[in-house]
Amino acid sequence: MVLKKLFLIKIPFINFPRRIKQFMLVNEYILLDKKGQLPIEFLLVVGFSVLVLMPMALSLSNAGELNQAMSAARAGALQGATSDSLAIYPEDTFRAYQREHQRLLNPSGVKIVKITYLNQGFNQSYQKTKIQLKIYASAPSVPDKTDRNCLGDRINFQARKKITESFNTENLTNSMYNPAFSQKYMFTTANVQWQ
Repeated sequence: MVLKKLFLIKIPFINFPRRIKQFMLVNEYILLDKKGQLPIEFLLVVGFSVLVLMPMALSLSNAGELNQAMSAARAGALQGATSDSLAIYPEDTFRAYQREHQRLLNPSGVKIVKITYLNQGFNQSYQKTKIQLKIYASAPSVPDKTDRNCLGDRINFQARKKITESFNTENLTNSMYNPAFSQKYMFTTANVQWQ
């Protein structure tokens, strides 16, 4: 009789009412067991499920935090590229560019190509995993290396700022948002790679 009840667990996906009836029969068998014992198969399934689901839930939460940070970095990099493309800068930056980087006062077509990251391991100082972001960009109308470095600094700044805003950790970092923090990670940026 036990084997007959266990075969009811194979539930067809086509016939929905039959599926509910079979599920109710399995539950009825478990609840009406006269000896007060659960079948060993049921205990094995529940135990195995717990062993599989707990590590999976942990890794999914870590991946979710890293995905959120990468999305924020992409939004920040795009914002930085847009401000660079339109030559919209804060007043102090504008004055500095008037003295040293005249080319950056005119619009330039800056595009974000891709963003990658490198896990650099656990940082003992901050007690967080260190992630280094690398942003690849393109600006054919700005050939000068020092001008590109200025554009790259603005892109990196906006990427770190967006990560910090995304996790509400502005109070943990400096005015340059370097490094940027989430709950489990700290983020730094490498120099923008120009293509």
